[in-house]
Amino acid sequence: MSQQESEGSDEDRVTVAERAARAGAAVAGERFRRGIDVERKSGKTDVVTEADRESQRRVIERVREAFPDDAVVGEEEDELKRVPDDGAAWVIDPIDGTNNYVRDIRAFATAVGAVVDGESVAAATVLPAMDDVYVADGETTVRNGEPVTVSERTDPETAAVTPTVWWGFDARDEYARACTEIVERFGDMRRFGSAQVTLSLVASGSLDATITNVDCHPWDTVAGVHMVRTAGGTVTDLDGEPWRHDSTGLVASNGHLHEEALAAARAIESDT
Repeated sequence: MSQQESEGSDEDRVTVAERAARAGAAVAGERFRRGIDVERKSGKTDVVTEADRESQRRVIERVREAFPDDAVVGEEEDELKRVPDDGAAWVIDPIDGTNNYVRDIRAFATAVGAVVDGESVAAATVLPAMDDVYVADGETTVRNGEPVTVSERTDPETAAVTPTVWWGFDARDEYARACTEIVERFGDMRRFGSAQVTLSLVASGSLDATITNVDCHPWDTVAGVHMVRTAGGTVTDLDGEPWRHDSTGLVASNGHLHEEALAAARAIESDT
């Protein structure tokens, strides 16, 4: 057992994940629709605000109060950008869905995941504009204190599936194929502009699956993947192997529809 793991239980990490996510979400919620300045990072759609940075600082403060020696992986500023394979770490997205946030759309979230030796042990995702709080320990995912599970749908023609994460302007043919695969295989398609919101909806049964073929940042995915799995769902990479924080592609589903969702994700890169 690593030193970091011995200094706090998984139950402690669930409590801290929720407390930290609520603190970060409070910052985002307070500044939502207040005309905050928008900056661009690496591209025209890669935006950031001071609310993102302040939210992350607030999350880290809460984490450090309880686990001062744990590593922190965060989207903003100079935090780690990869999940360490050894020891305890916290994976933070202060505002997942910043493009929604700056457009005054309510689908954004503060997500906090806790991992030990590369494996998730706790997660919390707070949607402040929707008054929803998702929390997962090692056995149960709850929304606003009530247990939730993935859907029971088995018929693809009744399923709602979404493409998630983002395809750059040099890969819009793949984005188009992802949409085509979904609308030809499943009953309907949604897109929410936030991977953590999307994964929360899969975990709670509102969506039946989500797919992407791209490399995903851990802050976009780690908390939500833990929630889907704890809620009874299946999450794999494009090879059908259990998804890890360093996997290529992500397919999350209720389990019943996983093979169909996996086939759709694999077809994204096909030229046929």
